[in-house]
Amino acid sequence: MPYAYPLLLDVTERLVVIIGGGTVAARKAAGVQSAGGKRIRCVALEFHPEIPTQVERIADAYKAEYLYGAALVFAATDQPAVNEAVVQACRTRCILVNRADADEAEPGDFVTPAKFADGAVLVTVSAGSPALSAVLRDSIAQSLDRRYIRMADAMQELRPIIRGTPGLSQARRAEIFRALAGAEALAELEAGGMKGLRSWLSRNFAELTHA
Repeated sequence: MPYAYPLLLDVTERLVVIIGGGTVAARKAAGVQSAGGKRIRCVALEFHPEIPTQVERIADAYKAEYLYGAALVFAATDQPAVNEAVVQACRTRCILVNRADADEAEPGDFVTPAKFADGAVLVTVSAGSPALSAVLRDSIAQSLDRRYIRMADAMQELRPIIRGTPGLSQARRAEIFRALAGAEALAELEAGGMKGLRSWLSRNFAELTHA
């Protein structure tokens, strides 16, 4: 894939369709489910035992009608001709599709990068090679300062409060968020936990006295 636009997509309410029922399909289904996906449909004649039980299963050969309503599709069979048919049907319907056996001659629309997740932190890596991407991911995970993970978790609580504080301009909110990403705030969280961080916010930003 010579060009790629990175994004993180909310799949919680989107229908994700997986064509195929083997180990690749099981990994795709588990990945979508771990990202919050609630509507996952798997179409295959047989299903790998590791496919999550919550996944809708259609025991049939691929038919284009099974793509109806899909926001994302994974062509994950071991038959290139079927995967190609899925890709073409998706493009006709303007549905983004990932092809498990993709190469430069027969690409899909997107790839799933190597990822590392811990609390609210999600790091994804794409390096043009799955093996290299995985090595880079592991290197980043090992060197990541754990304080950033704790701050990311703290932000799940603080961000809605800050955004909901009356009278705060967009510029002032941005200033507060930059401060929370800085060394002083990290040190306060490390030393005093959420209580210490809240106290620090109140001292430095009077608007957040009740944060």
